[in-house]
Amino acid sequence: MNMVKLAVIFYSMGGTNVQLSKWAAEGAKEAGAEVKVFKVKELAPESAIEGNEAWKATVENTKDIPEVTPDDLEWADAIIFSVPTRFGNMPSQMKQFLDTTGGLWAQGKLVNKVVSAMSSAQNPHGGQEATILSLYTTMYHWGAIVAAPGYSDPVTFGAGGNPYGTSVTVDQDGNMIEDVEAAVKYQAKRTVTVAGWVKNGNQ
Repeated sequence: MNMVKLAVIFYSMGGTNVQLSKWAAEGAKEAGAEVKVFKVKELAPESAIEGNEAWKATVENTKDIPEVTPDDLEWADAIIFSVPTRFGNMPSQMKQFLDTTGGLWAQGKLVNKVVSAMSSAQNPHGGQEATILSLYTTMYHWGAIVAAPGYSDPVTFGAGGNPYGTSVTVDQDGNMIEDVEAAVKYQAKRTVTVAGWVKNGNQ
């Protein structure tokens, strides 16, 4: 069995999706994957970041995490995305990165990548599901294989029951409401498992 190569790609302002990504990386490594964690390029002006202490802290805490490039997608067998919701959609930072993948798409290099996604918002019905589905829309155009958790393990129910991907509610102080660590790790392991079937069944 060839080791699955997983890229975990996030955008985060307050740190929630940094943490989700770290849990995903831990779960994937437990499943035997080679894992790289990336952030997408920040598009907001420095002045906006400087005026928000949590945002500024997240930028500082993630300064050593590399920015993702299309080459990293080509390297990966599987990809997990983690983003906050913006009016029920993915943040512009993630969308901008996805819009740079046309070259890989045209060459067929994104076909059969195994993908999964996670999200966060400040309200239980703040758009997490729609955000994950907005990411998956792009993945269908890639020809990728979506490995959603569904209800394939009881841990999904304990994390709020989102079958499309783990999602979490974050309070005004930036604290996660639901306990989603186990669900994130399960989702990562499932993604790696499916990617292993694809990779090793296609030798």
